[in-house]
Amino acid sequence: FAQSASPVDSAPTRALADTLTATLIPPPKPRPSPMAVALHKEEGIYLKVTYCQPIRKGRGVFTELAPHGKLWRTGANEATEVTLTKDVRLAGKILKAGTYALFTVPNADKWRIIFNAELGQWGEYKYDPAKDVLTFEVPAQKNDEVYEAFTIRFNETATGADMSLMWASTKAVVPFAFTR
Repeated sequence: FAQSASPVDSAPTRALADTLTATLIPPPKPRPSPMAVALHKEEGIYLKVTYCQPIRKGRGVFTELAPHGKLWRTGANEATEVTLTKDVRLAGKILKAGTYALFTVPNADKWRIIFNAELGQWGEYKYDPAKDVLTFEVPAQKNDEVYEAFTIRFNETATGADMSLMWASTKAVVPFAFTR
C-alpha cells in the first residue's frame, strides 16, 4: 500500500505559501523612537529601565517634545518602566522591589519624578495620580554632552547608583540608595 505525499508538503504549495506570506504580511517597520534598556547590576540588586528613545530631529526639546510643566511618559510610545529586585531609598523614602511606570514633569530648574503602580500604559493618556507610589523632585542640570536621543544611563555611586535622564543639554539625576 503506497502512501502519497500530502499536497501541503509539495514544493509548489510551499512556494505559493511563501509568496503569499511575503506579499500579504510586510515586515514590521522600525519604530521612529527605538526601544532601549538601561541596566545596573551588582551583588544583590538589579535595576532595569525599559523605555523608548524619542529623537529631536530638529524639534524643540522641552517645548514641542516633553514640554516644561507637563506630565511626560519619560520616553516615547509606552510609558517607561523601572524594575528593581530589592528595596531602594529615593529622596529619603523606601521604594519596594517591583516594577513601576516612570513619569516625570520636567521644568527648567527641577524635575518631578513619579513612580506609578499602573503598568502597560501607552504614554501618559490614562495616567492616574491615585496610583502614584512615590513622587519627589530632583534638580535639572546642564549636561556636558548634547543628546539627540533621550537617554537613560546608570552610574555607580558609593551608596548605590544614579539614574541620569538626559536629553539635549539637560539632565536630571535620580539617586538610588541601596538598602544593604
